[in-house]
Amino acid sequence: MLRALLRRSSPRLSLRRSLSTAASSTLAPELKVTTLANGVRVASDPTPGHFVAAGVYVDAGSRYESSRTAGAGHMVDRLGFKVRHSGCPRGDPGSTTNRTADEMTKQIEQLGGQFISSSSRETIMYQATTYTHSLPSVISILSDTVLNPLILPEELDAQREAALWEVGEIKNKPEMILPELLHETAFHGNTLGNPLLCPEDRLETMTPEVIKDYLAMWYKPERIVVAAAGVEHEQLVELAERHFGSAKASQPLASSSRQILGSSSSSNPSINPSQPFSTSAPSPAAVLPSSSLAPEESFEYLSTAPSRYTGGQLLLDKPDLEFTHIYVGFEGLSIHDEDIYALATLQVLLGGGGSFSAGGPGKGMYSRLYTSVLNQHYSVDFCSAFHHVYLDSGLFGLQISVHPSFVYQTPNLIAQQLDSITRPMRGGIDEADLRRARNQLKSSLAMALESRMVQVEDLGRQVQVHGRKVSMPEMAALIDRVTLSDLFRVANRVLRPSTSPLLADRKKSGRPTIVAQGNLEGMPDVEAALKRRGFGAAE
Repeated sequence: MLRALLRRSSPRLSLRRSLSTAASSTLAPELKVTTLANGVRVASDPTPGHFVAAGVYVDAGSRYESSRTAGAGHMVDRLGFKVRHSGCPRGDPGSTTNRTADEMTKQIEQLGGQFISSSSRETIMYQATTYTHSLPSVISILSDTVLNPLILPEELDAQREAALWEVGEIKNKPEMILPELLHETAFHGNTLGNPLLCPEDRLETMTPEVIKDYLAMWYKPERIVVAAAGVEHEQLVELAERHFGSAKASQPLASSSRQILGSSSSSNPSINPSQPFSTSAPSPAAVLPSSSLAPEESFEYLSTAPSRYTGGQLLLDKPDLEFTHIYVGFEGLSIHDEDIYALATLQVLLGGGGSFSAGGPGKGMYSRLYTSVLNQHYSVDFCSAFHHVYLDSGLFGLQISVHPSFVYQTPNLIAQQLDSITRPMRGGIDEADLRRARNQLKSSLAMALESRMVQVEDLGRQVQVHGRKVSMPEMAALIDRVTLSDLFRVANRVLRPSTSPLLADRKKSGRPTIVAQGNLEGMPDVEAALKRRGFGAAE
């Protein structure tokens, strides 16, 4: 989980994950996807190489958790393939009905590959890379971990300790915890706002029975994708049939996360503007038999519940921090929206980064936020655009870290930068900026796919979301079609939805999500600064 959060903090990785699962066209031939009799989908990329990568992707994650199961996905993730971090308690793989934890560790080490597991809001994944001839052993280990975990009390106790350490580490790192607080504020009390980490007061209630109930509810064959890169399709289907074919399907086949109902917005969130960060569950946990579950805790409800964007504000005054961190976000677009490539191009155009470039001189120096913010205001330590994309919603906005002495100017600076991407203006974005952003986005995607692990994750997630793979040439063609007018249009769809010609956009509240942490003394009203530029909920 710690690795997953670190990876998600990278804007380019976020872009790659967003666009690799974006809407498809008809330019590329259909990928071979075989569905086993029990509903497991099998997809392969035969591109040859010295190594093979394989993964199992489950339609599960924190958005599907209820108050009773909050944090279960995080604990399931921790019971998968974990490495040890400095200072972190043990992170060995869990025992299964066919292998003890020691046997699992020994077999993984003998394969000489890399095994990882991670959970997110909409998927839990198990991945591995190893030598091509070891694929049968890899699929066997993956299936055993996914389908046959024992969830031994002593192993769960060890992972509780590790999870507690993990939560403590993340809470002390603004760059890691603030994106989580942004989601919890933006989708307050529902789906995408559910905590990604197990709430501290839930750790002791995470019993083997609770974990097993969670797995029984979500680890259904029809919600599983098995994918591999560097292997022929027929070989992978044979291995998947051998190791996943015996899993019993639901009767009738249950709906997957791709059938989530339309999202909605709310302009009246009930959130305390100054509530400090807490990893407490929304309500006390209790272990209940499945027959006595409330309707809102049932599979039928949770698997189709639409996200509900609320917006809101969360201010955390911590004067001891070196910098003041501010996030301003708006409800974005879903992964299925036709404008998703235009919005991703806009994020790259805004770009940004830190006052010190670890990548060497010139890295990102022509992006909008670099030239207009970082190079102009030396009290700004970091400024970047973010873009989170999900099945039925998203978040788009800016994050900035400044010296406390500059905080009084920051809200107006954020509003100014957002306004500059909504219309033509002197000193605004132009065709040269657009060409640069399109090229950077295409190269970022292409270079990311050079990694075998990224390649198989891209394949598995695309099949999970769309049932097919969008090829790199397709994505490049869609990016090349983005025009300057498209950027202005999509910026207004997100930042000023009441002005959109689309009825679905006009139904959105337009309310911003504001999260700030640090020395907040002297910081003006961020929402008021946005309203002066025409952003925010309509009166």
